[in-house]
Amino acid sequence: MFAAVKSRLLHFLREYHPIVHVLLVGTALARIASSMSMPFLAIYLSRESGLHPIMIGAIIGVGSLAGMAGGFVGGALSDRLGRKFIMMIALIGWVIVFTGFALAKAPLLFMLFNMLNGLCRSLYEPVSQALMADVTVKEKRLNVFSMRYLAINVGVAVGPLLGAYFGMFEAWLPFLVTAFIYLAYAALLYALLQAFGIRQIEGEHRSGVTVRSAWRVIASDRVFRYYIAGGIIGAIGYSQMMATLSQYVQQSVADGATLFALLMTINAVTVVLLQVPLSKMFESRGPMAAIAVGGLMFALGDIGYAVSVGWIGFMVSMVLFTVGEVLNFPATNMLIDRLAPDGMRGTYFGAQSFTNLGHFLGPLAGGVLLSEWGGGPLFSVMAVVTVAGIYFYWKGQQVYKMFHNSHENL
Repeated sequence: MFAAVKSRLLHFLREYHPIVHVLLVGTALARIASSMSMPFLAIYLSRESGLHPIMIGAIIGVGSLAGMAGGFVGGALSDRLGRKFIMMIALIGWVIVFTGFALAKAPLLFMLFNMLNGLCRSLYEPVSQALMADVTVKEKRLNVFSMRYLAINVGVAVGPLLGAYFGMFEAWLPFLVTAFIYLAYAALLYALLQAFGIRQIEGEHRSGVTVRSAWRVIASDRVFRYYIAGGIIGAIGYSQMMATLSQYVQQSVADGATLFALLMTINAVTVVLLQVPLSKMFESRGPMAAIAVGGLMFALGDIGYAVSVGWIGFMVSMVLFTVGEVLNFPATNMLIDRLAPDGMRGTYFGAQSFTNLGHFLGPLAGGVLLSEWGGGPLFSVMAVVTVAGIYFYWKGQQVYKMFHNSHENL
């Protein structure tokens, strides 16, 4: 058993660039940090400030709205200025964000800090994905995206339990610990990127693209517009997991905060267990099949939330919902990677942050539905919304195939 694990680890280390290893480990550490605090932000705001669910939804959602422009601009600038520069700005920004969450009292400050949080995420995520793709051959990029998603969920499996533990001492403590971890990660990542020759890699991949020229390319890409529309609709449904599910669980069952922490851990553990087998199962079927089945599993999970009355129901629903994640997220990254022209990978991954419009609208709509109708109708509506998003990915694929077939016939 130990020999087999050692053999796989050595194979992985030989197969992929050292920068991929650094970013995967760093991604896990960063998600341990953020998942110690962010999943509990809605509960924290509800307890500490007594805000209305709609206002809590607005505070959480505004971070995604701020990230819309940030991701595109950051991605385009990373193609021009380099990946390391943008990632360091994002990590230092996160240190400020989580220190602010720990100290803030006024709702306006929470909103401002969460706007900065969304901006930092929209800078870091697409640039780190683009850097992974830069140093990986095309044939292995789906595996890298899957491993990155696996690393995220290894972090998320540990983070909520640590957050619940630290929160027992002081409600603000998880946020301060998160800030410290991001500071340590920023220092470590900077040192390792320097050691592994990031300057040479950035020198090879930088382009002369400007933000204005990047926008013209993105705006004229019909396939990309369909993908973004599908992503926005999907994000409206997915965002309920962080914005309204925690409040709904707290209202529906005894000791709801503990159950929600357990649900977050179930979510992450399910990803860790199923990511590899499901990726292999759908590898030959293509990303569109994974997105379609993933969307249906999201919907089944939402329906499960709508009808659950106890811990077991919510736990089973989370497993179904998570299967949708496992299939959907790496597949959508693969679609964007296939579409992005050489030299504009950062721009395309950055522009993918336009789907954050869904993460802004979702918490607002969810807050209204939860306060006016309750959790059952809320998640029933979200099941329908999620399935509707599949159409736009399918339509984008049809246009993509039509365009490429016409070029092959020329």
